Amino acid sequence: MTIKKSQIRSMTMNDLNGVLAVENACYPVPWTAGQFVDELENRVSSILVCETDGEIAGFICYWLIAGEMQILNVATAPQMQQQGIGERLLNQAFHACRQAGLVSAWLEVRAGNSNAIRLYQRNGFEQNGIRRGYYRDGEDALLMVREFEKNQEKNE
Repeated sequence: MTIKKSQIRSMTMNDLNGVLAVENACYPVPWTAGQFVDELENRVSSILVCETDGEIAGFICYWLIAGEMQILNVATAPQMQQQGIGERLLNQAFHACRQAGLVSAWLEVRAGNSNAIRLYQRNGFEQNGIRRGYYRDGEDALLMVREFEKNQEKNE
């Protein structure tokens, strides 16, 4: 597949159906439309989308709060995976994190989601703990953290 045009930008309400399509294709217990709307209205929340050839190919939702970035949700459409979209979204979010002077990024990831774990490890995250039975279906979550050093501009 040849990608003609791709851009990362802030999500708008017009993107909701595309974001939901990606979310539903990626997760066994997906977020609802209401959850995305709540995040769009939350003053500490940001949602970036990667639009490729006019379609939503992926997104990242994160909070910049209390000196840290909390990554809440990241997904790439299955047919667009392994093309660097997740990494591009992470790097754009990291740039915002550094611009705000924040010192670390945190996330939880399903223990069985090996593709996501590899993506996060490639981008400087380290496992910091396990949350047993964290997800509604009983799966454990790995708690992962990335520390930012002052003036660090890796991957930008």
